[in-house]
Amino acid sequence: MEEAASVAFPPALRALYRLHDGIDDPGDGKSWWPAGFLPGGQGWYRLEQVRGAYEMQTRDWEREPGRLPITCVPDDMWHGLYVDARPGESSYGCLGEWVVDREPALIPDGSALGWPLEAWLAEIADALEQGRCLVEPDGRRDEDNWPALTGCGGLTWVSPDEEPQAPEGRVLLEGPR
Repeated sequence: MEEAASVAFPPALRALYRLHDGIDDPGDGKSWWPAGFLPGGQGWYRLEQVRGAYEMQTRDWEREPGRLPITCVPDDMWHGLYVDARPGESSYGCLGEWVVDREPALIPDGSALGWPLEAWLAEIADALEQGRCLVEPDGRRDEDNWPALTGCGGLTWVSPDEEPQAPEGRVLLEGPR
């Protein structure tokens, strides 16, 4: 993938893909719901999907090369997360949000450096273990992203005030595990 796109993965992203190659299409009419196990209901792209989305964004959308899309909301290819793979940039290895109709932006929004992928993954693990919402690098609590189990046993991230949507239901993971 790296050679085909002429871009080198930051070390944390390379390590992540060495462990697992994203999520599979559930196929056969099965629900995509369990695939959105990352905060914001994001599903993690397989390398093949990274390549396709990267080519589309740099070629068709004429976006600057070096921002690798790594997630999207399952069944919705119009927004997701990317990792900055532009060596020499202060945001190298950090997360950003891509949306079809606007330029990519670092997370947290308006930050100069962004959120390093490895720090984001550690924060997800801490939030799961502690049964709390995500906390961004600037200390802001993301009250829209609390871990919860779906009715079918999958992981999702929700706002506690939001009504559960059918068919998944949910149980918040509150407090230390």
